[in-house]
Amino acid sequence: MSNSSLLAPGSTLEKRYRILRELGRGGFGRTYLAEDINRYNESCVLKEFSPVVHSPKAAELFDREASMLYHLQHPQIPRFRELLRTDLGGNPSLFLVQDYIKGQTYEEILISRQQQGKNFTEAEVTQLLFQLLPVLEYIHSKNLIHRDISPDNIIQHDADKLPFLIDFGSVKQIAANAVVQFNGQSDTAIGKQGYSPAEQIRLGKVSAASDLYALAVTALVLLSGKKPQKLYDINNKTWDWRSHVSVSSNLGTVLDKMLAEQPGDRYQSAKAVREALKDPKLSQIGSIISQMVTMNFVGRPFKNTTQTATSNHTPVHQNPQLVNNNSTFKLIPWKTLGSLSVILVPGILAFSVVKSGFTLPKLPDLPKFSSRQPPPDTSLEQAEIIRQENIGKRRKNLNINQDIFYQKVDELYYNKYPELQGRSLTEKPEDAEIRRKWYEVAEDLLDKLEKGGEL
Repeated sequence: MSNSSLLAPGSTLEKRYRILRELGRGGFGRTYLAEDINRYNESCVLKEFSPVVHSPKAAELFDREASMLYHLQHPQIPRFRELLRTDLGGNPSLFLVQDYIKGQTYEEILISRQQQGKNFTEAEVTQLLFQLLPVLEYIHSKNLIHRDISPDNIIQHDADKLPFLIDFGSVKQIAANAVVQFNGQSDTAIGKQGYSPAEQIRLGKVSAASDLYALAVTALVLLSGKKPQKLYDINNKTWDWRSHVSVSSNLGTVLDKMLAEQPGDRYQSAKAVREALKDPKLSQIGSIISQMVTMNFVGRPFKNTTQTATSNHTPVHQNPQLVNNNSTFKLIPWKTLGSLSVILVPGILAFSVVKSGFTLPKLPDLPKFSSRQPPPDTSLEQAEIIRQENIGKRRKNLNINQDIFYQKVDELYYNKYPELQGRSLTEKPEDAEIRRKWYEVAEDLLDKLEKGGEL
């Protein structure tokens, strides 16, 4: 290992990175919080991988892997800035420089909650899954596997409360191989015992299914507050988690499949998990609700008007006398909607049909878009309607699925304005400022996407 002790707080590396403090250490070196002097003292992280420099082949593989990580562009993955080769005290050293994500790991959050006798709720874990699965979809689409998903490798960003995936195990794998080549042994496992599946720990085989396995274990740990070893029956090679935590049947079924012993018995993609997490019971009214949400929230987010939806979700005039009775689909009459409440959660649609007796598990209080009251007499200003329609046009021009796009906008909106949770939003003048904030979030996201960014 290189002489890391030279990187004391206040010292400067390559006349650019001023060391603030050590964040941690492991089998490959140390991790530092630093300031990038050339970027107005912007915070960044320096990860040392000292064993790699002793193996030319490993250094080449490391460089290639770092290049792939450098080209990842996702808002929930710390940006890799550069691969820094330098010399410390006469020893060659290698550092990976990446953005610093200010926040707590989910392991730290769990420990804090347990001190209060609490764990994560099912609603919180479900939301976490919906927030992380698109990140894994993106990573896997780039032919990368994270390899090391666990609560201490997920950070909840202080600013927007979104989960960030950190510490890709693929880089650690190359560094570990370098250790073996350099001194003939390695005591550093790639992946965490209990979180990573058997084929990864024993055989080094990884796939999208192995990442999904680790994500499911993470979910169980957050729900139960127990270590994986307490939830796994090593003799029968089965997960015995249901005696420690109770969840809805749908989530339980999804987690069981993610945790299957054989990789081929698991979901093969993050997208498949996302689709499975949608409660199949919702299919009874799903088409009606999706149309209603599209008209009342997506196309014109806070518009409460009686409309008829055509197959392409284009709104028609709100005057009931002008409704085309031959349309493919009609929205539920307002008096019928009196028995139906809709709660929008990022990535989730939850419904409670009072008259039919059909209910879903209670979700946390989040913004409600209720159809219990008749539409107000007031209407939105023309400028606001045009703004809404422009958002829809820009989304369509980018050829982005409307459900995925607006779920992302909702997610960013709620995280940016948590104080609005539980607030009913309407088209009334007093809600104009809240609507304006929603539009800004949507437009900011569109700006990023139009510049080549990823959802």
